[in-house]
Amino acid sequence: MSFEVETVGIVGAGLMGTGIAEVCALAGYPTVLVKATPGNAASALDRVRASLAARVQKGKLAADVADAALARIQATTDRAAVVDCSLVIESIVEDLIAKRELFAELAPRLAPQAVLATNTSTLKVGDLAASIREARTIGLHFFSPVPAMALVEIAHTAGTDADVVPAAERFVGRLGKSPVPVLDSTGFVVNRLLVPLLLNSIQAYGQGLATAEQIDTAMRLGCGHPLGPLALADLIGLDVVYAMAKLLYQEFKDACYRPPALLRRLVQEGHLGKKTGRGLYDYRTRPPVPNEEIWHLIRGRSLHAAA
Repeated sequence: MSFEVETVGIVGAGLMGTGIAEVCALAGYPTVLVKATPGNAASALDRVRASLAARVQKGKLAADVADAALARIQATTDRAAVVDCSLVIESIVEDLIAKRELFAELAPRLAPQAVLATNTSTLKVGDLAASIREARTIGLHFFSPVPAMALVEIAHTAGTDADVVPAAERFVGRLGKSPVPVLDSTGFVVNRLLVPLLLNSIQAYGQGLATAEQIDTAMRLGCGHPLGPLALADLIGLDVVYAMAKLLYQEFKDACYRPPALLRRLVQEGHLGKKTGRGLYDYRTRPPVPNEEIWHLIRGRSLHAAA
């Protein structure tokens, strides 16, 4: 009999973790959501509740469906609560050591057939699972915001058990998303191709090639992208983009992954994008406008260079 996902555990209750919990519960899966950082687990459930309520208000979800989904989620701070789950997804900080420590803690407690998954965007699954639970560990790379994004990359290694990827594909399909199996590699497919686009866009902006709005408009209309690369970088989080770039550059030693100076400066100054209110754009106004502080700096440099 083939392996099937019946219950889902999620360790990490940030934006990604709560988003994954939401879509799993809506798909009918009993879901255990573990808050991995200090604080009350009720706050994690409140985030899911608010997301579901927003969808109900917009007419995209029936109220009774949202209520039923919320009832399927058990929020806790006890990591042992996931031991009976057939699929456990970690969604904690993007740090190899922290993730391996979590895997080492969880792996011995899970049933032999249970699957351990990581929501990493750049780290290798093989590095995370080495000598821990290699044959039953995969990458399930969801994209933000999880309820809206249709893709899930399923990263597997040469040693992954034969029943794991097909079961993961069925699981992702039940969530209403499209699974794309990929061979385990730093950055998988999407980020390996996306990060150079984001970095080159930030570099072009930093050189004064055009305003942030002009660069984003050019890419939206010229390439058919729904969101310009600078706005997308802000949405992802400039700290996340920076971290991905450093990992990819360390792995491949390719200049296309080298973080530009403007990105480093923004991260160092705490301008991380939408989540902090300022990044390449300023989100303290509606609609957002380009971050004038950064643009004045860029224009000053470019005018000085032209002189």
